Amino acid sequence: MLKSQIESLLFISAKPMTAKQLATLTDRSVKEIEKSGDELVSIYREAKSGMRVIKNGGKYQMVSAPENAKIIQEFIKDETTGELTRPSLETLTIIAYRGPIAKIDLERIRGVNCSLIIRNLLLRGLVEPQYNKKKKETYYNVTFDFIRFLGINSLKELPDYERLHKDDTIDRMLSKEEEKL
Repeated sequence: MLKSQIESLLFISAKPMTAKQLATLTDRSVKEIEKSGDELVSIYREAKSGMRVIKNGGKYQMVSAPENAKIIQEFIKDETTGELTRPSLETLTIIAYRGPIAKIDLERIRGVNCSLIIRNLLLRGLVEPQYNKKKKETYYNVTFDFIRFLGINSLKELPDYERLHKDDTIDRMLSKEEEKL
């Protein structure tokens, strides 16, 4: 069960995760995480699958197998240079107007899972994650590259930024969703 939890967390994470982060999220000890994490590294290496779990300096990450690097690079090049899809544009707009915003709030607003979209936006360098230690949650903001690409000096220059950034209708909707949990 612990290996399964670690595997799932590494799969959805866009960046390496420390044993301490994984321990906090799974409510287990760092020692247990390291044991299970190291087992996952071995399992994936021996399975010769298209995915690997790697460890570097106490951090774990799920990555594609090195022998698939060429095909992955071609795919990423297409994904990061092509036009953004409508769902990606919607997600990016929400992050621009409401950021910093947690993934769960993005998903509540959009009504769908945003994991792959966020990963694509991260790969393109349009959004960046910020981990909030108090809330133990990652929040997303647009990057300076995104702002520079738009040719503006600040997000406040976006149309209707002040009104949409502080829209209490969205805040009320998000708090009602939290109450349901």
